[in-house]
Amino acid sequence: MTTAAHPLVTRARQLAADLLSPRAERVDQEGLPASHVQALKDSGLLGLNAPTKYGGAAAPGAVVRETAEILAGACCSTWFVVTQHYTPVKLLASADLPVRERLLRPLATGELLAGIAYAHVRAFPRILVRATPERGGWRFDGTVPWYTGWTLNDVMLLAGVSEADEVVFAFTEAREQPGLRASAPMRLAALTAARTVSLELDGLWLPGEAVVLRAPREEFALVDRPRNANASPAVFGVAYAALELLEGSPDAKDTARSLRGRLDEARRESYALWDHPVPHERFEERLAWKLRAHDLMRAATTAALVAGGGRSVLLGNRAQRLAREAMFLLVQGQTAEVRRAHLDHLC
Repeated sequence: MTTAAHPLVTRARQLAADLLSPRAERVDQEGLPASHVQALKDSGLLGLNAPTKYGGAAAPGAVVRETAEILAGACCSTWFVVTQHYTPVKLLASADLPVRERLLRPLATGELLAGIAYAHVRAFPRILVRATPERGGWRFDGTVPWYTGWTLNDVMLLAGVSEADEVVFAFTEAREQPGLRASAPMRLAALTAARTVSLELDGLWLPGEAVVLRAPREEFALVDRPRNANASPAVFGVAYAALELLEGSPDAKDTARSLRGRLDEARRESYALWDHPVPHERFEERLAWKLRAHDLMRAATTAALVAGGGRSVLLGNRAQRLAREAMFLLVQGQTAEVRRAHLDHLC
């Protein structure tokens, strides 16, 4: 870890130690409480990547990644809800539109928490959500298969694809309204606590001033592709949390030492690629280190299960929770291209 002196890293560690980690097994079984969200809003962490002009911290990438590691290693469900927030903030910061002046400051200061509903755009050529110009705004129809943070988020960033093959991003309130209906919360093998639902859109109309970006789908894909090739900081967070368990087991210290050295290397190389000035370059190298990080996360969480013995199969056991969270991270944000590469890697 290299950014310990930054105040937001210190704040994340304190939040993890005092609240998130001690209650993680309970949250995993009972759901993420609104009090966790309020603690995050109060912490200043929601403004990590927001401009200082709007009340944010404008933290460097290394700080953003390290806070993600800390939160994911302490309580992956909490991390998964809060990580959705940063894309809307980043998008608003780069948009010279009225919606920025309306939403960026409350999102940066923690007054509001945002979620995202756009992963379905990656399913192209299937169009799961169609955006159609109507009455000076946009009408959205279709299904959002995954939306995380329902009843916890205040606003959502929604995307659809137009007949002109343009991706349209717009903000709306994260609640049921005419044209928007949520399913019951999904029961998942991991991160059920993050309150994930699917959304049915049937004529949801949003005004033109709600739009934050319109971009040709191919242009969006060019920006989105390297994002999914990079190793997620959450992978390192969960892996390091498993190593901490291993290091507390007398029989597993050598295993922990070996895995930690390899994990440190993967982290260092992966983050150097995150900081590369041209995001869409060195794609294959990014993907190779992502898969290496996944291998090490699986090894670390499996080793923690083995070291824990029979206790590891108890639902309230930390090693077992980390192993399920690792399983989740293998497919989180997955594209067809990443899936094919991962399967080839496992041959």
